[in-house]
Amino acid sequence: MDLATVWFLAIAVLWTGYFILEGFDFGVGMLLPVLGRRDVDRRVMINAIGPVWDGNEVWVITAGGAMFAAFPAWYATAFSGFYLPLLLILLALIVRGVAFEYRGKGDTDRWRAWWDRAIFWGSAVPAFLWGLVFANIVRGMPVDADEILRAGLLSLLNPYALLGGLTTLSLFVLHGALFLTLKTGQPVRARARTAALRAAVVAVPAGAVFLVWTQLAHGKAWTWPVVAAAAVALVAGVLLALRGSEGRSFACTAAVIGLASVTLFGSLFPAVLPSTLDPAYDLTVANASSAPYTLTVMRWVAVVFLPVVLAYQAWSYWVFRKRVTREQIEPVPAYGGGGGPDSGPAPAAE
Repeated sequence: MDLATVWFLAIAVLWTGYFILEGFDFGVGMLLPVLGRRDVDRRVMINAIGPVWDGNEVWVITAGGAMFAAFPAWYATAFSGFYLPLLLILLALIVRGVAFEYRGKGDTDRWRAWWDRAIFWGSAVPAFLWGLVFANIVRGMPVDADEILRAGLLSLLNPYALLGGLTTLSLFVLHGALFLTLKTGQPVRARARTAALRAAVVAVPAGAVFLVWTQLAHGKAWTWPVVAAAAVALVAGVLLALRGSEGRSFACTAAVIGLASVTLFGSLFPAVLPSTLDPAYDLTVANASSAPYTLTVMRWVAVVFLPVVLAYQAWSYWVFRKRVTREQIEPVPAYGGGGGPDSGPAPAAE
């Protein structure tokens, strides 16, 4: 296997890890106004992802950096062609990160409510747009002979891409709800279980239709078993949630997201960005990659640093593995006149 193919697989793994880990972060953020009826419950939800959300974002930074170094033509063409949705994703992630940090800096309910809205939209916008972007990449874009993607905003809003956005949005809500059943105490835990079952009403049909559409229009023969496994995992996750098997149901939704990512990247290969103008203009693993020397240097950097990063992240998940409950959230009086007995914890607890 040549180095360009190895790095395509590595980038696929990085994006898959990002969608699985950041997926439940996005889901929790979108469920914040739904499940957090009192501020103390919203604090429980935020604290459930508080130790890991920023570490999960490292995956997308690494994936983007690997694309830039290993496949500069893919990076340049895709990022310029998808400039607006990627800019919106970046702004949403910035707003979301600021909201997590600043939510506890004020002492009124109104202050916290504004940052809660920022967390919601900062989670919902990327959750939808990532699906839209990757669906368009798999579908193909009008890339010309000069490797320039000539597409307007409306061309990105095609039915297949919109279904891809709905699929990632609903799957991440389901994934986040199951994460909360696994990581929080009552009453958030019970509400999250109900929310998961309701999210499944959208996620199951949307995911099934999107995967079958992908397979029929763009898939390979070997990706049929992957699609079938994803469908089985999705149904199994919902059934396990009904039975109250929280860990297994969460593992199933993680598997669904991972298998869906395998389907998308498997449908792409050996192309990295198909051209709808002429197959001769396709960006492929071979013609979009960097020089062999660059890929070799990248390989040794990855061999040295990747195990360290993975070990640290695994350790952080282990340290913060216990459930977050109301009793762990320290109540404080309202300083600014907007709070009350449910105003939540001291700002320092953020």
